[in-house]
Amino acid sequence: MNDSGKKVALVTGGARGIGRAIAIGLASEGVSVVINYQSRHDAAEEVAGVIRAAGGESMVYGADVAKDDTVKSMVNEIATRWGGIDILVNNATTHRGGRIQSLSHEEWDMVLGSALGGAFHCCRYVVPGMVERRWGRIINLSSYVALHGFPGDCAYGTAKAGLLGFTMSLAKEVGSRGVTVNAIVPGFVPTDMTRGLFDTPEKLEREMQKIPLRRPGTPEEIADMVNFLVFKGQYVTGTVIRVDGGLAM
Repeated sequence: MNDSGKKVALVTGGARGIGRAIAIGLASEGVSVVINYQSRHDAAEEVAGVIRAAGGESMVYGADVAKDDTVKSMVNEIATRWGGIDILVNNATTHRGGRIQSLSHEEWDMVLGSALGGAFHCCRYVVPGMVERRWGRIINLSSYVALHGFPGDCAYGTAKAGLLGFTMSLAKEVGSRGVTVNAIVPGFVPTDMTRGLFDTPEKLEREMQKIPLRRPGTPEEIADMVNFLVFKGQYVTGTVIRVDGGLAM
């Protein structure tokens, strides 16, 4: 919590797509938001600019969450500037696809290091402060692929499935200290990562036929669920919540 009494959120991978919407959504509720990015400083500053223009507080921080020491420095700097982190959204993911025989060790390590390792590193340094203050919200962004698989996505599916076990175990660790931990599983949401699924009208129509609501989701709909878990979900922990239009039924 910062000096003004506002809650402080760290959103990893907050410069684009779903992370961007989550950062803006939290800020709209009066949260001071730290936008973590790995390489897109310009995009992160754009999001921070949107938040500031609406009267909110935001800072950007470039860090590869796959690296433990880098995350430690980031969390310490945020604590120095704004106090402890009250809300952590583990959204950062590096995606590398490919059939198993062509997937390199480097690509495998990169994907697991960003999505799964990144959540571990962030929680490792953020959780102690939450436990001390006896309040915290941790939200991990998983994927439909974690539940149902997708050809060429062994690394991504493994990382995102690992987040589900991580979520439930950590929820049991910290629940008695007022900290909730939940996972969100988005369905098909148009972002840079999913662009290939929607790049022709034919592909879009084929994918929409799999969804009972017959439309893709929006980043803002994922952000709405994050806000619910932060502000209304005090009795919700260890859960995996699908926001997918019924896709996974």
